[in-house]
Amino acid sequence: MSTAASAAAGSPPADEPAVPAVRADELVDYRLVKAFIIASCVWLFLAPVAGFLFAVKFSVPHFLNLATWTSGPLIRQFHVNGVIFGWFTSATIGLSYYICPKLCGRPIWSVRLGWWSFWIYSLAFLAGEICILAQYTQGIELGEFPLPVDIFFALGFVTVTINLLMTILTRREKQIYVALWYLMAAYIWTCLNWCVGNFLLPYAAAGPNSAALHGFYLHNLVGLWITPSGLAIIYYFLPPAAKNPLFSHKLSILGFWSLAFFYPFNGTHHYIFSPIDAWVQTIAIVASMFLFIPVWAVCANFFGTLRGHWALLPRSGVLKFLIMGAVFYLIGCAQGPIEALRTVQAWTHFSDFVIGHSHVTIFGTFTFWAWAGIYFVWPRMSGRQIWSSALVGLHFWLATLGFTLMFLALTISGFVQNAMLHGGTFYVDSIVPLKIWWLLRSVGGGAMVLSMWVFMFNIYMTSRHGKPLVDAVGYRDYMPAATERYSRPWERPQAAPQRLREQYDRPIPVALDGGQGEDGNGDGNGERG
Repeated sequence: MSTAASAAAGSPPADEPAVPAVRADELVDYRLVKAFIIASCVWLFLAPVAGFLFAVKFSVPHFLNLATWTSGPLIRQFHVNGVIFGWFTSATIGLSYYICPKLCGRPIWSVRLGWWSFWIYSLAFLAGEICILAQYTQGIELGEFPLPVDIFFALGFVTVTINLLMTILTRREKQIYVALWYLMAAYIWTCLNWCVGNFLLPYAAAGPNSAALHGFYLHNLVGLWITPSGLAIIYYFLPPAAKNPLFSHKLSILGFWSLAFFYPFNGTHHYIFSPIDAWVQTIAIVASMFLFIPVWAVCANFFGTLRGHWALLPRSGVLKFLIMGAVFYLIGCAQGPIEALRTVQAWTHFSDFVIGHSHVTIFGTFTFWAWAGIYFVWPRMSGRQIWSSALVGLHFWLATLGFTLMFLALTISGFVQNAMLHGGTFYVDSIVPLKIWWLLRSVGGGAMVLSMWVFMFNIYMTSRHGKPLVDAVGYRDYMPAATERYSRPWERPQAAPQRLREQYDRPIPVALDGGQGEDGNGDGNGERG
């Protein structure tokens, strides 16, 4: 048998020694992963509710004016930090502790350090949110935590970073799958960026320089933390959910390095027409336009991975969230570069359009991908099938339709207000026509919050009353090996690492295969509708 045929068949080539099999259920510390995911769900309950209350205040300004800590600005700070650092980051760390051991072929480097990171990070973030409501903050967006909290928050994040990097450094797999590239970069970049935004920006810059540095910090939280960590999630879970190898390794590398090179220059595109030097603004605009390269590369990779397997989409809850997130990613990342153009920004900036744009990425893309990852791993960790596939569908449609309504309302509101301002209308008068759009924003936001409650209820009921999985001990992720059926080199999908091929290519029960349930709905649910 040839080397290529051996790799396709899942057996090591003749010139390579056989690698001893490692039980997949022995690689991951499920208790640690569960702890971070449960913590993320706590903030998924609290932070979006705060955002909904803030949206209602636009329509009813005196709503909940009970105390200072219920005022609009404090609720907004609580909401934004809760969604990014409480919900998404906690969920991402939990999924990282699942993904990293699987792709490295060894358990996490230090379980004890993992638990230390959990408690330090969780308690530091809780302290930070309390400080926001108590008005003990710094004047930096997404850097509001006071210095003592910043130190412990950074310590918690750095311990996670060390644990993951050491796991990768001591891995048993030679090949580094693209999801690990994104995870390594995301954690390293964010450790550096956090120091810039919280230990340098408040004390070492003023005036336009402070604004430019703040744009660097704030935008790189999205571009160098949320984006690469979110892409790591979909790069890991899409192939097993689609039962197909990754479409193109070369596209994944193109997307990674173009993101790494162009994104750090984008921060100033939020400060067009500001006192910041015009040449800095121009560089940000040019770099923003180059971001079409990583966006199109990764989206082509995602949709190409589903080539020939689109029939799975209606039956798989995991795939629905992954692909809808990819659609929103394409929309949001097309908005960003176009919005950076001076002509366009004159009609969009300082309006609700920007709020809609930020939500299409944070919620429409990365929250959808995090949900997909949790739906994928939770049955594997709990040993139970998803309790209700009907609730998975309800969750998906409430989130999709509710967010679409909110996004359209904010986008239209932004264009309406800027059109009036360009026509000479006073700012106060420009608010009057926006009331209907703000009401629609609240309706859509309410549906989004309801979808999150449905998700958390379904996850809880899965742990308590989900139908036991078939052969739960032998439960495996499914990642087919690459084949030679692609004629052009750039179309050839990336093979899974050899140890993973040995685990994944063996027959496994349908209920355990890539999140597919016995009824084929993709939610690990064999009976309950």
